[in-house]
Amino acid sequence: MPLSNAISLIKLLFVKDKELYVFIHRITGYYPRDIRPYQLAMVHRSKPVKMHDGRWANNERLEYLGDAVLDTVVADFLYSTFPGKHEGFLTSTRAKIVQRESLNRIGNSLHLDSHVHALMHTSSHNSYICGNALEALVGAVYLDQGYQRCRKFIINRLIKKHFDLNDLVKTEQNFKSRLIEWTQKYRISIEYELVDSYTDADKNPVFRTAVILGGIYASDAVGYSKKESHQSASKKALDRLQHDQQFCEQVLATATN
Repeated sequence: MPLSNAISLIKLLFVKDKELYVFIHRITGYYPRDIRPYQLAMVHRSKPVKMHDGRWANNERLEYLGDAVLDTVVADFLYSTFPGKHEGFLTSTRAKIVQRESLNRIGNSLHLDSHVHALMHTSSHNSYICGNALEALVGAVYLDQGYQRCRKFIINRLIKKHFDLNDLVKTEQNFKSRLIEWTQKYRISIEYELVDSYTDADKNPVFRTAVILGGIYASDAVGYSKKESHQSASKKALDRLQHDQQFCEQVLATATN
């Protein structure tokens, strides 16, 4: 057994919050060096605790820190994992991982709710308490274990365990096929028109493509390839069909027999 783990197990005999100590080890793979940041990570703003200096505190500062660390690690991980992908893909994929719904799903699967201290009324009306606590936990791991260990925790215990990267890529790449399927279902004509092409400041080619549904302009978007611009424009068109009822009805009115 590594010396650090042996020391941590000895500490466990004397630590007051043994249940949280073991819980953190099960989630992160590390025994806490200092249990206090983890204790604070589980304190919701609805039920703050009084610190030794007399001030009242909750997990919001740790949540802020964890959010920043999480963004950095996920960006670094995606940059290394997908060397051929451009900024638009990396940004949208990172957003899917760090969005509130995803973090809350992970927080619930880790059963953070069993350790978060919050008023009963607040916890029953706030569906993001576990996601916020997860960000605070990341902040606590960063303070207690340092960046490299925190990075390993995020990549191995959060990203790889709770996300299928292939599914994330497929979701990103299937907007065009989803839009085409929709137009075929409702017998709507669809066209992709190259509106413009140019080079950016780094001499990379950029393409702007517009989607025309039933002869009606739906959306346009840019990409570093025609394929990428098609995908981005298709995503915008799908979003508009979903949220703009008047536009959707106009397009459906063009359906052919």
